[in-house]
Amino acid sequence: MRAILSFRYSYWRPVLTPRKHPRQQRSRETVAAILEAAAQLFQRHGYTATTTNKIAERAGVSIGSLYQYFPNKDALLVALAEHYLTQSAQQVAQVFARAGEHRLPLSALLADLVECVAALHTDRPRLHRLLFDQAPRTPDLVTRFRQAEQQIAQALARELRRVGAGGPDPELNALLAVQGIEAHLHGALLDVPAGHDTTGHVRAVVRLWQHALSAPCDPSTPCGRTAR
Repeated sequence: MRAILSFRYSYWRPVLTPRKHPRQQRSRETVAAILEAAAQLFQRHGYTATTTNKIAERAGVSIGSLYQYFPNKDALLVALAEHYLTQSAQQVAQVFARAGEHRLPLSALLADLVECVAALHTDRPRLHRLLFDQAPRTPDLVTRFRQAEQQIAQALARELRRVGAGGPDPELNALLAVQGIEAHLHGALLDVPAGHDTTGHVRAVVRLWQHALSAPCDPSTPCGRTAR
């Protein structure tokens, strides 16, 4: 979802693309160390106070090694966004795998899904906000996000049909739920409203979408299995 999973459009510039892609194991380890160092420093110090020199030092590599792969901080933000998009999609996919394996009812499925998305927001909240607010959006990144969103919605629609829920159009309502759950969690979890806590907000989102999606699915399409 949008753990990353919240992307806005901006103009693409070639400077945002990696200078080269790691091919050997040692190079992949170097890039992984650079990205983890960048994530830690962005989370701790924010965008302005984090420099490529500090990232290289934290990663234990030379600044020249960093520049072999990333021309600037924005390129690092794009790479982090891509990494967290992939990671988020994998974690959400595990939610649906468990739901299918254990034949979970709608309430348990939605609780798992919302809690998973909430965890993606709160794991490194300052970094999450930075990726949402400042990471440049390349066309490839936006396309990958839209594809991930559609895949998650399709997985949810299949589960809705399995339990005979989702209203007259489970596919559309699943997409609205994917988009809506993200929107309901993003701002409130990063800026918890006064008088509320994270746990209560997550439970409220689960109740809201359980109510919205509990209507029987379209009787003209056999429920209990995915429509073809």
